[in-house]
Amino acid sequence: MSSVLVVRGAADAGAIRRALPGVLVRESTDLGSPLPADSTVVVLRSGLRLGRCELDALPRLRHVVRTGSGIDHIDVNALRGRGIRLHRNAEAGADAVGEWVLAAALSLSRRIPLGQHALQLGRHEKQACAGVPLGTLTAGIWGAGPVGLAAGRALAPHVAGTAYAAWPSNPPGLRELSPTALAEQSHVHVVALPLRPTTRRVVGEEFLARVAPQRPLLICAGRLETLDVTACLRALANGRLSGLALDPVEQAHLPLLAAATSTAESLNLLVSPHIGAQRSDVRSALDRWAVDLLREITADDVGVRDGGRW
Repeated sequence: MSSVLVVRGAADAGAIRRALPGVLVRESTDLGSPLPADSTVVVLRSGLRLGRCELDALPRLRHVVRTGSGIDHIDVNALRGRGIRLHRNAEAGADAVGEWVLAAALSLSRRIPLGQHALQLGRHEKQACAGVPLGTLTAGIWGAGPVGLAAGRALAPHVAGTAYAAWPSNPPGLRELSPTALAEQSHVHVVALPLRPTTRRVVGEEFLARVAPQRPLLICAGRLETLDVTACLRALANGRLSGLALDPVEQAHLPLLAAATSTAESLNLLVSPHIGAQRSDVRSALDRWAVDLLREITADDVGVRDGGRW
């Protein structure tokens, strides 16, 4: 008999139970507590590590369902070594993240976060909030996966131009610039890179020094670890960046941001708790996808849908 473990926030466990009445469905707040060793399927969200230690606690595991796109928190090599299939849906939330990118660009260009933080502290900083028209700014997008492409679509009607960092795997038809040219010419930088060893903290002191003459806006819609966050906050404080927006903030990142948010009245800083894809229609679509996929998996334990897998 199949046994499904749903990590809270990854999918609607109640809907799964109703759709699969013959399947044992359990829910857990995380992967750190004692796990049911008979689980054959785990439904996972971002922000939780699934590595060898967790896999050792799940000896019967055969499928991992990632209701989203990023898989850097999953030890894919360990899954392959044990013959565990990984299923994910990288497309469902992309447009919602693109919408968040547009909202962030508008907010930063009008310096709304700076004004809001100051008012909360009893300060009226109207003069400091003089913004610029978003339509006069050019956007450089780093990463041409589903999120990067959605960010470009969302921004294109509202900015002076968009371009992507040239890369061999980019889909055809994109306007591309060399990384050097993109860094030096863009007024808004959108980081939508997957987290890999080569992209970890890729936006650091060298990048910030290169873009400083433009005093650009920097928006992170990928993994926070692709940025040297301390360096970016320092660049924002000393004026090398005009604004900084960070969406993929997980619980573990809070200490990293504590010092900056304590002086946030002087910074054009927008932070959000990884809400880019947290839109009701996206959650509904992912819940339906998870139910359909689990129905196939638990029926014959081999089925895979087009949501994606490695």
